[in-house]
Amino acid sequence: MPELITPTVRLRHAWLAARDDWGRDAHQDGSGLLATDDVDSAAGFEAWVQRLRREGDESFPAPDGRVHATYWWITEGDEVLGAIALRHHLNDLLFRAGGHIGYGVRPSARKRGVATWALGAVLPHARRRGIDRALVTCADDNTASARVIAHHGGVLEDVRETEIGLIRRYWIDLSA
Repeated sequence: MPELITPTVRLRHAWLAARDDWGRDAHQDGSGLLATDDVDSAAGFEAWVQRLRREGDESFPAPDGRVHATYWWITEGDEVLGAIALRHHLNDLLFRAGGHIGYGVRPSARKRGVATWALGAVLPHARRRGIDRALVTCADDNTASARVIAHHGGVLEDVRETEIGLIRRYWIDLSA
């Protein structure tokens, strides 16, 4: 059974195995990993994990151009299956293209319901943060993610060209 955990240095080797499953330079939605992060060294990995934790702490200012976000790793035992992030607010870019919630599942863990489970597990956190309508997006050609979002009540608002590509924008009503 999967679970959501706060990023931890304890699972460094498991996270690196998941990263290698994606491909070293692949973008991992929901992970908070930036091109400038050094995750290969122990010190760099620890600094990245600390940054992820700090981004969720609203007592610190949000980094330039970013918003506060809570990150979780999707795990099963000591295996990292993916990541999911809840952005506390939307800035212009997130409103256009990124949404409140971003997630990604490593290639070898796909088609097992992991993303559906993870999105369902994070929606109550969004509701507790006072988000009445969660914007969740995916690439227009990502039919698997579109099904995950629709499974949780996502209503397609539009498909639009953005700075990150052609994006499907869904709203999930959390007010009930």
